[in-house]
Amino acid sequence: MLSIAAHLADTPPQLLPAREQMAFTLASHILLVPFGVALPFITVLMHYRALRRNDPVALLLARRWSAVMAVQFAIGIITGTVLSLEFGLLWPGMMGRWGDVFGLGFGVEAWAFFLEAVLIAVYLYGWRRLKPWTHWWLAVPLPLTAAMGAFGIIAANSWMNTPQGFTLDSQGNPVNVNVQQAIFTPMFGPQYWHFVVAMFMTAGYVVAGVYAVGWLRGRRDRYHKLGFTLPFTVAAILTPIQFFLGDSAARAVFHKQPVKFAAMEIVWNTDTHVPEYVFGRLNGNGTISGGIKIPQLDSILAGFKPSTQVTGLTTVPASDRPTATQATIVHWAFDIMATIGSVLILLALWYAWLWWRHRDLPRNRWFFSCAALAGVACLITVECGWITTEVGRQPWIVYFNMRVSEAVTSTEAAGIWTMLGIVIVLYALVFAAFLTVLLKMRTRWRIADEGAAMRGALDPETDTPYGPRREPAPAEAGAGHGGSGTTPGGAR
Repeated sequence: MLSIAAHLADTPPQLLPAREQMAFTLASHILLVPFGVALPFITVLMHYRALRRNDPVALLLARRWSAVMAVQFAIGIITGTVLSLEFGLLWPGMMGRWGDVFGLGFGVEAWAFFLEAVLIAVYLYGWRRLKPWTHWWLAVPLPLTAAMGAFGIIAANSWMNTPQGFTLDSQGNPVNVNVQQAIFTPMFGPQYWHFVVAMFMTAGYVVAGVYAVGWLRGRRDRYHKLGFTLPFTVAAILTPIQFFLGDSAARAVFHKQPVKFAAMEIVWNTDTHVPEYVFGRLNGNGTISGGIKIPQLDSILAGFKPSTQVTGLTTVPASDRPTATQATIVHWAFDIMATIGSVLILLALWYAWLWWRHRDLPRNRWFFSCAALAGVACLITVECGWITTEVGRQPWIVYFNMRVSEAVTSTEAAGIWTMLGIVIVLYALVFAAFLTVLLKMRTRWRIADEGAAMRGALDPETDTPYGPRREPAPAEAGAGHGGSGTTPGGAR
C-alpha cells in the first residue's frame, strides 16, 4: 500500500480518474467486440447452409441473427464513439506527439466501420428484396470488413507495445515515419491472430450458450439444435488453435517485451530454471505469497528448456516497470485466461468425442450446462486479455517512449471524475436498452414460433424483425415456406 501511495504522489492528480474512465469504457466496449467481429461470419455461414440445403430453419436463424447483429452494431457505435473522443480528450499528449505514426490504424478502423455499416444495411434490406444467392454474396464482404476493423485497432495497439517506424529529432519528436513498419510491428502478427480467433471463439460460445440454455429448459426442437451446433462447432474447432496462438503470443512478449513478461509471470530477478507460479501474489520486496509453485516450468515454457534465462522486473528501475500490485493483477489476468482456455479445450474434446461416437449432440445435461457457461467464461478471458496487454505495459503508454503520466490531459481531476460518472450512467442506460431490445425480440420470436407450430408451418417470412412490412397478398396468405410463391432465400 505504501508503494501505491508513493506512486500516486508522483503522478498528476488527473491521471487516476483518466485511467479509471478509460478502463471502464474499454472494458465495456470490448464485451461487444466479439459480436462485431465474428457474428457476421457466423450469420453468413448459417445463411449459406440455409440456401445450400434449402433449410427454412437455418434461414430463420440467419435472419434473426442478422437482426441481433444490427442492434449490436448500433450499440457499438455509441461505445466506440465515446472511446474515440476519449483518446483525444484524456490523452492529448500521446495523440499530439505520436498520432502521425500510429494514427493510420485508427483510419483503417474508421473505414472498416463505415463499410460494415453500409453492408449491414444492404444485408437487412435485401432479405425481402433480393434474389437469395445475390443477397448472400452481398453479405460475404461483411466478415471481411469486421476483420479489417480488428486489423486497424490491433495495428495501433501493437505499435504502442512495440513502437517502430520512426526516428526522433533533437526535440524528441517522431520524424521520417515509415508507415509499413509502423503497422507491421513485431507484436502485430501474434496479437492480431490471437485477438481475432478469441473473438470468433467468444461469439461462437456465447451464441451457442443461448441455445444450450433453451435445450436445458426442454426445447429440444431442431431450431435449438441447429442454433447450438453451428456456432459451437466453429468455437470448438478454434479452441485448440487458440491455445497454440496464445502460447505463441506469450512467447512473443517474452522476446519483445521482457519486462511485461516478467510482470505476467511475477519474475523478480533475472535467472534460469525459473519456476512457474499459478496465481500467487508479488510483494514489494520481490517475494511471492500463495499460489502453486511448479519448479523450472516458466523457463521451459519461455524457451523449451530449463536453462532459458527469464528477464526479471529488477532489470529496469522501479519507475520504469509495473508496481508489485500491477504485476499481480497482470499475473492473475494471464493465469485466469490460460486456465479458462485449458478448460475450454477439454470441453471441445468432449464435444468432438461424443460427436464422433454418436454423430449427434450429447444428451448429457452436464455438457449443456458447461456449454452454457462457456460463453460467459470467454467474455471473462477477453477482459483478462485486455488487462494483460494494457496493465502489463505500465507505466508506458508508448512502450519505453512515453509514460502514461506524460500523455494525460491537463483538465482538472474533478472534471474528469464528473465525466466518468456521466459515462457510467450513460452506459448503464445504453446496455439496459440493449438488453431490453434483445429480450423483446426473443419474446416476439417465441410467440411467432408458437404460432407457426400451431399452424404446422415454419415460415421465416411471417416474422420479420426489421425493415418495412407489407400485408401478404391473398394468394400468399396461406402459403408456407417452400411453396410455389417462395424462394429458398425468402425473396418473393
